[in-house]
Amino acid sequence: MTEDTTMTGHAGHSLHAGGCLCGAIRYTTDGAPLRVTYCHCRFCQRSTGSAYLIEPVFERQKLVLTRGTPATYEHVSEGSGKRLTINFCGTCGTKLFLEGERFPGFCNVFAGTFDDPNWFARTPENSRHIFVDYAQHGTVLPAGVKLFAQHAIRLDGTPLEPVVHDQPRTIGPRD
Repeated sequence: MTEDTTMTGHAGHSLHAGGCLCGAIRYTTDGAPLRVTYCHCRFCQRSTGSAYLIEPVFERQKLVLTRGTPATYEHVSEGSGKRLTINFCGTCGTKLFLEGERFPGFCNVFAGTFDDPNWFARTPENSRHIFVDYAQHGTVLPAGVKLFAQHAIRLDGTPLEPVVHDQPRTIGPRD
């Protein structure tokens, strides 16, 4: 049983609730995500135990903890050398959101922890797939969405040019 997931926040913004499996940690986010990142890197594969992580990105102040205090795990990114802090429930182990030293002031929510993980739009305009060079076999990359072989932003902060296909692509075995 989940709690009510949509409420009216400040200035009419929508608040969306989420939390861990056991209910010890609860949060709300205010408004729509700035973007939705599908990350196919090995860190996200290991972190989720799945093919990729869907992470709606919010300004950190838009995520408010409403119950409990998450435990944290700090990990140094192999790619950037910067710290990632994973916030998770110390009781049931659910990963809730992560914060990165490389992008201060923002947080990436583990999308499956929302009470309704389908509340936010996933469109070509607000979505991107990163680290597609590491995507698992059988992963379908959608048409019209920005794809990046590695990250979307260089370590010096300059953006990279995406590839956009006009047809879906399925990742096959690599040599």
